[in-house]
Amino acid sequence: MQFGIFSVGDIAPDPVTGHTQSEAERIGNLVRIAQRADEVGLDVFALGEHHNPPFIPSSPTTLLGHIAALTENIILSTAVTLVTTNDPVKLAEDYAMLQHVAKGRLDLMVGRGNTVPVYPWFGKDIRKGVALALENYNLLHRLWREDVVDWEGEFRTPLQGFTATPRPLDDVPPFVWHGSIRSPEIAEQAAFYGNGFFANHILAPNLHFKPLVDLYRARFEHYGHGTKEQAIVGLGGQAFIARRSQDAIRTFRPYFEEYPVFKGSSLDDYMVRTPLTVGSPQQVIDKVLTFQEGFGDYQRQLFSVDGMALPVEMALEQVELLGTEVVPVLRKEMESRRAAHVPDAPTHATLVRAKYGDAEPRRPRPNPNRGDNLSGTSPYQDSDPNAPASFPQVV
Repeated sequence: MQFGIFSVGDIAPDPVTGHTQSEAERIGNLVRIAQRADEVGLDVFALGEHHNPPFIPSSPTTLLGHIAALTENIILSTAVTLVTTNDPVKLAEDYAMLQHVAKGRLDLMVGRGNTVPVYPWFGKDIRKGVALALENYNLLHRLWREDVVDWEGEFRTPLQGFTATPRPLDDVPPFVWHGSIRSPEIAEQAAFYGNGFFANHILAPNLHFKPLVDLYRARFEHYGHGTKEQAIVGLGGQAFIARRSQDAIRTFRPYFEEYPVFKGSSLDDYMVRTPLTVGSPQQVIDKVLTFQEGFGDYQRQLFSVDGMALPVEMALEQVELLGTEVVPVLRKEMESRRAAHVPDAPTHATLVRAKYGDAEPRRPRPNPNRGDNLSGTSPYQDSDPNAPASFPQVV
């Protein structure tokens, strides 16, 4: 079982002090939070992608690459990478490069996001959002697994004899989670490929996303990747922790009830009706154990603990309490309840071992050519020299 945190990098005025972090402050503080998560033994730090104020993570690969250099063990991920408005060729290149920089400590979550105007900003039509997500990931999947790709689709120019560089580390692509809270088509695609499915279990009522998770599990089994209980599921969560529950509620109330998204809402009501947990470490533990009861055994639990204008020192304390008081107990409790046949979430090490066993992984070495990606059918020294060439056609 993997535990970690995710951040969307939001900025808002602190309702207690009135201070609003600058973009520079928030970026620097995200780095500090990720480092603390690594230090206290959390498994995952995930970063969202947004292209509008009040959010700052417009380039997750840049920030995660910097964090990779400052951490040692934590897996870096996204929450989410916008597969609809990013070019899948650029995604293949950027995340393969980040995978190398992070020495394999990388996976990614792909999704459509929740910002409507981002589509026209990047020249896309939101009415085709699901079709974009499906087609773009289908291409990304191939680009990471085939040295030479010929491809034609609806939403970008065709590819002829194309090689994405660098190739994934050890020729093993990053593991992919498909994040969705509303689209059965995305659950279907995740199941088809045997990828992970992530439901961000916040904001909505308790267990609201169970039907979507159940659909993914059933289709995972249908496609022959294992039983539905063996499907790779991740969940989001939201918590604010203090050693005494009354202190947690008192401290967090203004940050929740004055935050623009929740303005006019009752913290007490949200604590009862949704997965949000505000209280002692034991209360957070008890709430998360209900996730396992409701959704079944799953592989990844991420918490949002740094948003809503929390001062960075308060966010760092949340990470500390999560890593030292909550997660150690959850690891033990959830492991004791987990069925023996349920797998762990894939990592780079386990994927390499599954592909190669004890053999040496592939290390692609390019063949010389004219630098135009078109000079032959063997871009790498170990590529198939008999593969037919496919060159762009003169129009």
